[in-house]
Amino acid sequence: MTLKIGSVQLDSPVILAPMSGVSDLPFRRLVKRSGAGLVVSEMIASQAMIRAGRQTMKMVSSCAEEFPMSVQLAGCEPAVMAEAAKLNADRGAAIIDINMGCPVKKVVKGDAGSALMRDECLAGRIMEAVVKAVRLPVTLKMRTGWDDANRNAPRLARIAEQAGVQMITVHGRTRSQLYSGRADWGFIRQVKDAVAIPVIGNGDVISIDDAVRLLAESGADGVMIGRGSYGRPWFPGQVAQFLATGDRPGDPALAQQLAILLEHFDAMIEHYGAETGCRLGRKHVAWYTKGLPGSAEFRAAVNQSLDAPTVRRMIRDYYDPLLQRMAA
Repeated sequence: MTLKIGSVQLDSPVILAPMSGVSDLPFRRLVKRSGAGLVVSEMIASQAMIRAGRQTMKMVSSCAEEFPMSVQLAGCEPAVMAEAAKLNADRGAAIIDINMGCPVKKVVKGDAGSALMRDECLAGRIMEAVVKAVRLPVTLKMRTGWDDANRNAPRLARIAEQAGVQMITVHGRTRSQLYSGRADWGFIRQVKDAVAIPVIGNGDVISIDDAVRLLAESGADGVMIGRGSYGRPWFPGQVAQFLATGDRPGDPALAQQLAILLEHFDAMIEHYGAETGCRLGRKHVAWYTKGLPGSAEFRAAVNQSLDAPTVRRMIRDYYDPLLQRMAA
């Protein structure tokens, strides 16, 4: 299975979701290498992008290994969003994604993210401005609506298509649901039926079977994976392989998982610096080790240290006995 987004051809219709504090360069690089068709940056505030703060520049850093890469922008001012899109096009983004799905209070309070689903006129103006500002494909990520009484995603999808948006991703929850309950994959079909451009389904995909069911229930052209990739950067690639070949790949052997974790941790240190990289990297260490014997105690110990060499040694000391027991 392949996917075409405007002029961009993807080898796979499996996409890594934009996740604040997660889908940074070190993580995206691992996921793309595993076989995902597309990776998307963390959500970038358009105003912050224009101010070009140091942290924002870290968030939009990219590398050749992850090309094509999509940059997701959030904001509520058409001109500002357009300018931020131009800046990212100049920095090497292959796709610009517009965020109309973030449910976080501080984003919604600023009339951005999923709050834009309540103002279809403003949403339309933003999409038109961004599409006109760049020659790159522009995509949209949204929810099914603000709440159960206002599930207007199909109507907003038609507005997006008329504005020139090339692909739409729908998270199968309303903003009011946040991340509770089950994603409504069936409702995504209403969006798919409303437009001719590709539609991607998102929400609650934590296994290959989930991805298959989402595609069947929604009729979507592809699947976006978010939390299911926590501690499993290989998971989107597993889904991509199954959709392409029907083969169901197993998880990497524990020794390989350790190698990936150490590579990931080292990349965080290189990207952010020793202390910040260690602090941010600890949550990934927790996700990689979840469910392994004694992992709760290990995570509690790791979270007491901000010294990168110490944490790296703790990781090795934790995994080595597990690997020895498996070898025996």
